[in-house]
Amino acid sequence: MNKLSLAIAASLLALGTAACKQEPTAQNNNPAAAPVQAPNGDWSQLVSQTTEGGMLMGNPQASVKVIEFASMTCPHCADFATKDKPKLVEQYVKTGNVSFEFRNFVGNGLDIAASLIARCSGATPQFYALTDGIFADQRSFFERFQAVPQDQLVALQSMSPAQQFQRTAQYAGLQEWAAQRGLPSGKSLQCLGNQAEIDRLVQMTSDASSTYDITGTPTFVVNGEEVRPQPGQGNWPALEGAIKAAL
Repeated sequence: MNKLSLAIAASLLALGTAACKQEPTAQNNNPAAAPVQAPNGDWSQLVSQTTEGGMLMGNPQASVKVIEFASMTCPHCADFATKDKPKLVEQYVKTGNVSFEFRNFVGNGLDIAASLIARCSGATPQFYALTDGIFADQRSFFERFQAVPQDQLVALQSMSPAQQFQRTAQYAGLQEWAAQRGLPSGKSLQCLGNQAEIDRLVQMTSDASSTYDITGTPTFVVNGEEVRPQPGQGNWPALEGAIKAAL
């Protein structure tokens, strides 16, 4: 893999915002399909990794498969995670009729570092707990990272990718934050230096770009079809409409 440059770090917040789609608005509707019993009693606690590298929550055999491509540094992805994903999980995923797969769509060094932290626990409910937590505290990571002196950010470019992401996580406070949530610092350090996982994130992003017309994040796919909100329509109404049409 070519070395990933972090020269854009100083403008990270503006770049992340530009890559995001319109902030979604909220609607509440209930699915009509009959629930499917979860083997462990709660489909939202069943997490598995797909062959594409994403983390799937819910019934792997669900008739409706939702995929989200998201960047950990995208504010609109954070909005979806905090405002609308709970409705998706409660009203649809827990019924067993809909699965939800999160695929990282990385765009910068902080994005990759945060993704490596979240994926460190593997295909477990902790993946979603860490991912949602990073989205909830996204602003604080931005602020800490952007407070780093410019010469230290420039110095990152002379490091190997693994060293870059370890140092980036340190600057943003990600390791300390994760340790407070049950992910030991020693383990997160190993994950941040895992070249195979770094390559997987880059490949997942490349595959998404070649398969779908992703112009910003979050982007949603329902049963293989990209969800395209109408002008003035938020992500959640468009996504829920596609889910209902597929049920």
